[in-house]
Amino acid sequence: MDYKEFSTLVKAVTFGKQLPDAVYIHESALHTIPEKLLHLVSKVAIALKIQRNQWNLLKLYKRDFKISLLFYPNFDTESYPVLHTSFTIDLQRLSMRRAEYGQTDNPPILHRKETFVTSDYPQAELFKKITKEAEDIGLFENVRTIGFKKNWEKLIASKGYYLDEEGRLLRRPQETQISTKGTTFSEKIQRHLTAIDRNKLSSPMQIIARHNYLNGEMSVLDYGCGKGDDVRELESHGIDVSGWDPVHNPEGILIESDIVNLGFVLNVIEDKEERNEVLRRAWTYTNKFLIASVMIAGESHIRQFKPYRDGVVTSRNTFQKYYTQSEFRGYLELVLNESAIAVGQGVFIIFKDKIEEQKFLLERQYVKRDWRQQTQKIPKLKVRQNEELKLDMYSDLLNDFWARILDLGRIPTNDEYEHSYQLKKIFGSHKKAFETLTSIYDATIFEEAKKSRTNDLLVYFALGLFDKRKTYSHMPESLKRDIKAFFTTNKLAIEAATEILFSVGSSTLIEKKAKDSYLEMKTGEFVGGHSWILNKDLIPKLPPELRIYIGCATQLYGDLSAIQLVKIHFTSGKVSLMSYRDWDKEIPYLIERIKIKLREQDVDFFDYVDRYEPPPLLNKHLFISP
Repeated sequence: MDYKEFSTLVKAVTFGKQLPDAVYIHESALHTIPEKLLHLVSKVAIALKIQRNQWNLLKLYKRDFKISLLFYPNFDTESYPVLHTSFTIDLQRLSMRRAEYGQTDNPPILHRKETFVTSDYPQAELFKKITKEAEDIGLFENVRTIGFKKNWEKLIASKGYYLDEEGRLLRRPQETQISTKGTTFSEKIQRHLTAIDRNKLSSPMQIIARHNYLNGEMSVLDYGCGKGDDVRELESHGIDVSGWDPVHNPEGILIESDIVNLGFVLNVIEDKEERNEVLRRAWTYTNKFLIASVMIAGESHIRQFKPYRDGVVTSRNTFQKYYTQSEFRGYLELVLNESAIAVGQGVFIIFKDKIEEQKFLLERQYVKRDWRQQTQKIPKLKVRQNEELKLDMYSDLLNDFWARILDLGRIPTNDEYEHSYQLKKIFGSHKKAFETLTSIYDATIFEEAKKSRTNDLLVYFALGLFDKRKTYSHMPESLKRDIKAFFTTNKLAIEAATEILFSVGSSTLIEKKAKDSYLEMKTGEFVGGHSWILNKDLIPKLPPELRIYIGCATQLYGDLSAIQLVKIHFTSGKVSLMSYRDWDKEIPYLIERIKIKLREQDVDFFDYVDRYEPPPLLNKHLFISP
């Protein structure tokens, strides 16, 4: 059975608890689903040796080729039974993930049990009464937060009730308060006060705009959109965008989209399990990638506030969970079991579409070089008169094709050159046109272009190895062509990348490459035995070893758009990034310094605002290329 057939069969299931992303059915009602679907479930359970007494609830996914077999041992006896074990089977990857909740203090729970069973189930009427009790006191007004035991109990307490020994709701005499280190806070954190007004796109949206993801080709969902400033701005540019927020836009449409923005949402949720659930839920709506962002701060900043749970409470009674860069990355990867890519301070992209992920990472290392100026300086060789006439007639087309060849470092395929049909009509094939061009121009420029593209790919593969990125089962077609042209096989490409990555661990090599580059470029501030500070615009012109060294560091930090200078430390395994105010002026002022520690895989941020006097850069002329 393929996904298309599975999806059709799941849509045909009309019974059970129907949610936007899944349908749940109790074992007693399995006869209500299509026979072919039931046969698949039974076959999968047998193949994976999941015994019939190990599950009693079936979850059919509406948006993924997956099923889950869930075990609620006290389904009949508990009003809101606790999940003990789950088996999630990915039918596309043919893999299974087992999760145990028996020993956790905040397991998932069930509500509205009558929706999972048929009307003739022995306890069906009792289940309806239990649900009616909860409805009467408003426990289902916001279903987004009630999926875990602690959240549910906390909600019940906030309504002035508690659960008795039989799991039935009883009124509590008085509401409780939470006390933390001598300071009392209301049970209800004022989350609605965290939304802010903006007069421009938020920083995560600006980042994906710089990567050309807001060109109108992809749809966007702003999950937790606050007051909707990003949504309105994107709408004004014709972007297919929707927004939802539990406070400011609860009527917004939650819909699968290419891009999902979870912007500064996770850091204002005080409950850990709810935080995890929000992240997982946002992930279910994305087709291409999720971009998640939080506030980054150090201990000195955090100490200004009162501790509360794993974060702090501000003077406005809002919660903030401040992260370090590496902590947030680790959190995302732990919850989603996917690689997170740093694109800014506290901003990470997690790709669901792995082809798109490779394109993104390739584009990061792809250097757009201007070959046209060099080409124009190369003298043309003598050719026969009839050939000269042909070349003169189609010189613009040939020059354009030659620029594309140098851009790729190889002969482009039909779909990689927009005028392919016209070119082949005149010259017969891309290869013949290439042979004509190499007879006119000095071929050394092509060899230079080929070497440059090889270096770009070496950097790409080496950084993938450094990041321990999972092996891809599928590759973009352009990458397959590059591998064949420059390395012959993927295995040889990985071997070459592994060798150069290990070489970067030598401080002697790093200093030598830096010194050679400094002497060649004659720019920056070089201190033997210590460091080289250079303009970040020169990174693409560096040898692959230095690009990899800097790349390993910037993978932990992200986008360098706000950075002007980069400092390569030779012996300490560090890279520093400097951001200046008024860089275009004669004397700019340092406003932020980021120190990336490769060995510790961590990032330190130092700002020079508020209490500090921003230091001036008095030798800016050293960092301007001649």
